[in-house]
Amino acid sequence: MKKAVENLMLFAWGTSFIATLGSLYFSEIRHFEPCTLCWYQRILMYPLVIILLIGVIRKEASSAIYAAVLSGIGLCISIYHYMLQKLPDTVGSGPGCGRVPCTGEYINWFGFVTIPFLAGTAFLIILITSVTILKKSRG
Repeated sequence: MKKAVENLMLFAWGTSFIATLGSLYFSEIRHFEPCTLCWYQRILMYPLVIILLIGVIRKEASSAIYAAVLSGIGLCISIYHYMLQKLPDTVGSGPGCGRVPCTGEYINWFGFVTIPFLAGTAFLIILITSVTILKKSRG
Protein backbone atom coordinates (compact mmCIF):
# COMPACT_ATOMS: atom_id res chain seq x y z
CA MET A 1 0.00 0.00 0.00
CA LYS A 2 1.26 3.47 -0.87
CA LYS A 3 2.19 5.69 2.06
CA ALA A 4 -0.37 8.33 1.00
CA VAL A 5 -3.16 5.72 1.00
CA GLU A 6 -2.00 4.38 4.35
CA ASN A 7 -2.08 7.90 5.81
CA LEU A 8 -5.58 8.45 4.46
CA MET A 9 -6.70 5.16 6.01
CA LEU A 10 -5.31 6.29 9.36
CA PHE A 11 -7.03 9.66 8.99
CA ALA A 12 -10.40 8.02 8.25
CA TRP A 13 -9.93 5.64 11.17
CA GLY A 14 -8.98 8.53 13.48
CA THR A 15 -12.08 10.45 12.42
CA SER A 16 -14.36 7.49 13.15
CA PHE A 17 -12.60 6.86 16.48
CA ILE A 18 -12.97 10.48 17.61
CA ALA A 19 -16.62 10.54 16.51
CA THR A 20 -17.28 7.36 18.49
CA LEU A 21 -15.56 8.75 21.58
CA GLY A 22 -17.55 11.97 21.17
CA SER A 23 -20.88 10.16 21.04
CA LEU A 24 -19.94 8.09 24.07
CA TYR A 25 -18.89 11.26 25.91
CA PHE A 26 -22.25 12.91 25.23
CA SER A 27 -24.25 9.88 26.39
CA GLU A 28 -22.12 8.38 29.17
CA ILE A 29 -20.50 11.46 30.73
CA ARG A 30 -22.87 14.31 29.89
CA HIS A 31 -25.88 11.93 30.19
CA PHE A 32 -27.55 13.09 26.97
CA GLU A 33 -30.01 10.36 26.00
CA PRO A 34 -29.79 9.65 22.25
CA CYS A 35 -32.90 9.91 20.12
CA THR A 36 -33.81 7.28 17.53
CA LEU A 37 -31.97 9.01 14.67
CA CYS A 38 -28.88 9.41 16.88
CA TRP A 39 -28.95 5.65 17.46
CA TYR A 40 -29.10 5.01 13.70
CA GLN A 41 -26.07 7.24 13.22
CA ARG A 42 -24.22 5.40 15.99
CA ILE A 43 -25.07 2.06 14.41
CA LEU A 44 -23.35 3.26 11.24
CA MET A 45 -20.37 5.01 12.92
CA TYR A 46 -19.24 2.44 15.47
CA PRO A 47 -18.43 -0.36 12.98
CA LEU A 48 -16.33 2.09 10.96
CA VAL A 49 -13.77 2.13 13.77
CA ILE A 50 -13.30 -1.63 13.46
CA ILE A 51 -13.57 -1.86 9.66
CA LEU A 52 -11.02 0.91 9.09
CA LEU A 53 -8.68 -0.38 11.79
CA ILE A 54 -8.65 -3.83 10.16
CA GLY A 55 -7.94 -2.13 6.83
CA VAL A 56 -5.03 -0.21 8.36
CA ILE A 57 -3.56 -3.27 10.08
CA ARG A 58 -3.92 -5.55 7.04
CA LYS A 59 -2.99 -2.73 4.66
CA GLU A 60 -6.12 -3.32 2.61
CA ALA A 61 -7.43 -0.22 0.91
CA SER A 62 -10.48 -2.22 -0.19
CA SER A 63 -11.97 -1.72 3.30
CA ALA A 64 -12.65 1.85 2.16
CA ILE A 65 -15.54 0.48 0.05
CA TYR A 66 -17.39 -0.55 3.21
CA ALA A 67 -16.49 2.70 4.92
CA ALA A 68 -17.80 4.70 1.96
CA VAL A 69 -21.14 2.88 1.99
CA LEU A 70 -21.68 3.16 5.75
CA SER A 71 -20.57 6.79 5.87
CA GLY A 72 -22.73 7.70 2.87
CA ILE A 73 -25.83 6.28 4.54
CA GLY A 74 -24.85 7.90 7.84
CA LEU A 75 -24.38 11.25 6.12
CA CYS A 76 -27.89 11.07 4.66
CA ILE A 77 -29.38 10.32 8.09
CA SER A 78 -27.34 13.13 9.67
CA ILE A 79 -28.52 15.63 7.04
CA TYR A 80 -32.13 14.61 7.58
CA HIS A 81 -31.71 14.80 11.36
CA TYR A 82 -30.08 18.23 11.14
CA MET A 83 -32.89 19.45 8.89
CA LEU A 84 -35.43 18.24 11.47
CA GLN A 85 -33.67 20.41 14.04
CA LYS A 86 -32.99 23.53 12.01
CA LEU A 87 -35.65 23.48 9.26
CA PRO A 88 -38.66 21.66 10.76
CA ASP A 89 -41.12 23.41 8.44
CA THR A 90 -39.49 21.88 5.33
CA VAL A 91 -39.28 18.26 6.49
CA GLY A 92 -42.18 18.02 8.92
CA SER A 93 -42.14 16.97 12.53
CA GLY A 94 -40.12 13.83 11.92
CA PRO A 95 -40.49 10.37 13.39
CA GLY A 96 -42.00 9.73 16.76
CA CYS A 97 -38.78 9.33 18.66
CA GLY A 98 -39.69 7.64 21.92
CA ARG A 99 -38.70 9.53 25.06
CA VAL A 100 -36.31 11.92 23.34
CA PRO A 101 -37.56 13.97 20.38
CA CYS A 102 -35.32 14.02 17.31
CA THR A 103 -35.84 17.78 17.10
CA GLY A 104 -34.18 18.36 20.47
CA GLU A 105 -30.80 20.09 20.65
CA TYR A 106 -28.61 19.18 23.59
CA ILE A 107 -25.89 21.44 22.22
CA ASN A 108 -26.10 24.39 19.84
CA TRP A 109 -22.62 25.86 19.57
CA PHE A 110 -22.33 29.06 17.51
CA GLY A 111 -26.02 28.72 16.61
CA PHE A 112 -25.51 25.85 14.16
CA VAL A 113 -23.27 23.10 15.57
CA THR A 114 -25.49 20.35 16.98
CA ILE A 115 -24.80 16.66 17.55
CA PRO A 116 -26.19 15.62 14.13
CA PHE A 117 -24.01 18.34 12.57
CA LEU A 118 -20.93 16.86 14.27
CA ALA A 119 -21.88 13.33 13.16
CA GLY A 120 -22.57 14.54 9.61
CA THR A 121 -19.19 16.25 9.47
CA ALA A 122 -17.46 13.04 10.55
CA PHE A 123 -19.42 10.98 8.02
CA LEU A 124 -18.57 13.49 5.26
CA ILE A 125 -14.86 13.42 6.12
CA ILE A 126 -14.84 9.61 6.13
CA LEU A 127 -16.79 9.46 2.86
CA ILE A 128 -14.47 11.86 1.05
CA THR A 129 -11.40 10.13 2.47
CA SER A 130 -12.73 6.69 1.51
CA VAL A 131 -13.44 7.74 -2.07
CA THR A 132 -9.97 9.29 -2.29
CA ILE A 133 -8.43 6.06 -0.94
CA LEU A 134 -10.27 4.02 -3.56
CA LYS A 135 -9.14 6.33 -6.37
CA LYS A 136 -5.51 6.44 -5.23
CA SER A 137 -5.27 2.70 -4.65
CA ARG A 138 -6.43 1.89 -8.19
CA GLY A 139 -4.06 4.25 -9.94
